[in-house]
Amino acid sequence: MATKKEAPAVQPEEVKAAAKPAAKKAAKPAAEAAPKAEKSAKAEKPAAKPAKAAPKAKAYMPTMQKKYREEIVPALMKQFSYSSIMQVPRLVKITLNEGVGQATQDRKLVEVAQQELTAITGQKAVQTVSRKDISNFKLRRGMPIGAKVTLRGDKMYEFLERLIAVSLPRIRDFKGIAENFDGRGNYTLGIKEQIIFPEIDIDKIVKMMGMEITFVTTAPTDEEAHALLREFGLPFKNNKK
Repeated sequence: MATKKEAPAVQPEEVKAAAKPAAKKAAKPAAEAAPKAEKSAKAEKPAAKPAKAAPKAKAYMPTMQKKYREEIVPALMKQFSYSSIMQVPRLVKITLNEGVGQATQDRKLVEVAQQELTAITGQKAVQTVSRKDISNFKLRRGMPIGAKVTLRGDKMYEFLERLIAVSLPRIRDFKGIAENFDGRGNYTLGIKEQIIFPEIDIDKIVKMMGMEITFVTTAPTDEEAHALLREFGLPFKNNKK
């Protein structure tokens, strides 16, 4: 009687070897599908709109500076027949100087003057000191004798506007300012009392003090400097165009 042949037993190592190619074939399509899925996801995402640039803020320009560019320059070019805008004189700086004659007796007056100039101009004033020893006045070299402040740019134009529109009209019996030019296109205005400036509180005044306000220009002559400051609006006594 014939007997059936028994199938050879499969070793575990042969099973593993046969399973590897099948696993690789199954993993390959999955690996290929992953990048495709990422691409499709990217394609479905709407493109982000570029952010709009913020509008640029308009540059601030003081009223007096605008007046100089738009009105004064053309007027002076016509009056003096300048061939170039660069020839038109301009205002470089304004210096306020408050001297304190009694500073040798009371040094606190210098600090008061410094505080007043700071309030008037909106810029910190500095103390001025003596350059010489004067025994008759009990003055020593390096001793504080006053305060000063120099204005340029926007603060210069803003102070000029306040001076012309507010402070000078507050002078009692005001009939115009004298023409004190130095022969080189610079002008100095003398103020007898600091109370003409609205920034000064009359109730807190320690002592009435005057000051000098110097306008430094690029004008080569006093005539051109006079015309420049007159166009700005400084009320000279003989203010005739």
